[in-house]
Amino acid sequence: MSKRRKRRSWSDEEKREICQLAGGPGTSVAQEARRYSANANMIHNWLKDPRFASALANQGNVEGGSFVELELAGADCPATPDIAVVLPASVYASRVDITLSDGRRVLIEGSTALAAVMGLVQGLME
Repeated sequence: MSKRRKRRSWSDEEKREICQLAGGPGTSVAQEARRYSANANMIHNWLKDPRFASALANQGNVEGGSFVELELAGADCPATPDIAVVLPASVYASRVDITLSDGRRVLIEGSTALAAVMGLVQGLME
């Protein structure tokens, strides 16, 4: 005789709370899925639903991704270029991939403030 597993039912408020936590800085969907004993794919589906992910939009998080390519040629660049970018403190990247001119890569995974990424780029250029 097999034991049948009871299916969990989530209220809309619980879904909103989990989506808000999963989209916050320093957390991931997988972490929140483990915390609530939920499937990470199910939480990803909730995050696509505007009824549950609207809290993220209200927090100022950027949905989707963006790619900015910065290419600096050796002779065209000053010795220490000035990078002046003003970013709100609440803007985070979930993955940063920097390829250096010699082919080496810097890969940062996890929630990272874009202001910190810009500081890293400035440090690499000095």
